[in-house]
Amino acid sequence: MKQPIPPQAWPLFDRYVHGDLSRRGFLEQAAAFAGGPAGAAALLAALSPDFAAAQQVKPDDPRLLTRRQAFESPQGNGQVQGYLAKPVDAAGKLPAVLVVHENRGLNPHIEDITRRVALAGYVAYAPDALAPLGGYPGDEDKARELFGKLDPAKARADIVAAARGLLAAPDGNGKLGVVGFCWGGTLANHVATQVPQLAVAVPFYGGAPAAEDVPRIKARLLLHHAGNDERVNASWPGYEAALKAAGVRYEQFTYAGTQHGFNNDTTPRYDPVSAQLAWDRTLAVFKATLT
Repeated sequence: MKQPIPPQAWPLFDRYVHGDLSRRGFLEQAAAFAGGPAGAAALLAALSPDFAAAQQVKPDDPRLLTRRQAFESPQGNGQVQGYLAKPVDAAGKLPAVLVVHENRGLNPHIEDITRRVALAGYVAYAPDALAPLGGYPGDEDKARELFGKLDPAKARADIVAAARGLLAAPDGNGKLGVVGFCWGGTLANHVATQVPQLAVAVPFYGGAPAAEDVPRIKARLLLHHAGNDERVNASWPGYEAALKAAGVRYEQFTYAGTQHGFNNDTTPRYDPVSAQLAWDRTLAVFKATLT
């Protein structure tokens, strides 16, 4: 039986994940409640993702066609690269869903999420913001370091370019939604302010866009927040006020007792009950707006 994660570890790990605390800083602070340096190292290992154990859809699943896909990104890094999946037995063109990763790039978990979306009946595309720096490096710590080297404005422009590319892609039927997680949740909100043709945006624990950009949102929004996520949740009251003032159609759910990242089934932050409920709601709003 796995040992429970000490409650002090969650905010510490959140700071580490988001670049506010170094690996060394995490280990030094965690040692105070984890039984020393060895216990801190074991705690960090327990909190780190296990991609293989959580995988739901294999990369070679015969129900899917997958490929690497690039779109032009003149305002970003020149080109945005990513991973596309769609049902092998699709009859005609399908609606498309942009899947935006956390602040680690296009890792195996997000590729798996992309395949899950595709199996629900969509052309699913996950851009890799780290592509200009060589792509996801196969190591979460290295990915974290690379993410800090990105040009934020160009990275945002690449994600917007991916959305626009999907709207015109030959695989799609012109209907588009976006789902994003953590950094990707923030980008899902951002895409909603930049792409008026977007039908629906589903940010999981994502930061709010600038208040002055909210009136440009034409999409329907479904927002998922973790109960124990002070950093992200602090922006929600102002965002909600701006959405109401702009007349944007939205639904928002806070999942009590959950941590930031509760949908990520590769780490102990995963909450299976809340994650399933949030995912069911996500697929329902996609069905309502895209099909």
